[in-house]
Amino acid sequence: MSGAESFVPTPLMLSDGARARLAALIEEQGNPRLKLRVYVTGGGCSGFQYGFDFAEETAEDDTLVEFGAVALVVDPLSYQYLVGSTVDYEEGLAGARFLVQNPNATTTCGCGASFMV
Repeated sequence: MSGAESFVPTPLMLSDGARARLAALIEEQGNPRLKLRVYVTGGGCSGFQYGFDFAEETAEDDTLVEFGAVALVVDPLSYQYLVGSTVDYEEGLAGARFLVQNPNATTTCGCGASFMV
């Protein structure tokens, strides 16, 4: 008989670039209660897609991941797809955006906004 294995999920991370941009956006809005909500919905060319929104309030079942003065909020359904991911921020020729680097994704689309697990 084998014993139960323990599993400690890697938390959701926020890159230094995303942290700095989020702090700047919060300062621009003048609202220190703002948090970046990261979520997953069905759709996109690979099956699921990432979404971002600002949230002042959190639901009772949300996960709040704090990084000093900034924080991410994730609902329980989305969290299972985001465990171990890093939220990043990039600026380039196509514009500026938050994005998710997800080690759980087996397939992603060219723009990186949708994925499959």
